[in-house]
Amino acid sequence: MVADKEMERLYKALANRRRVAIVRYLKSGNRTVGGIAAFLKLSVKSTSRHLQVLSSAGFVTSEQKGPYVHYSLDAKSGGFRILRAGLF
Repeated sequence: MVADKEMERLYKALANRRRVAIVRYLKSGNRTVGGIAAFLKLSVKSTSRHLQVLSSAGFVTSEQKGPYVHYSLDAKSGGFRILRAGLF
């Protein structure tokens, strides 16, 4: 079960439609910040800020692969439990 404080943090991260779109996009697999930015039609800088919020909330994780950083949903987080429970 996810604690109330953690739930509040998770829902605050999802209070922005762009971040919701990022989470939905990442449900289909790992993506680079450039790929996410192109999908959302946002700048890389703006997309990176949204990813930072999602990462701090535990929704996404990143991995350096050569010159690129790949983002994916964090399967170990409370955010992922919310997604799997169908609350999102």
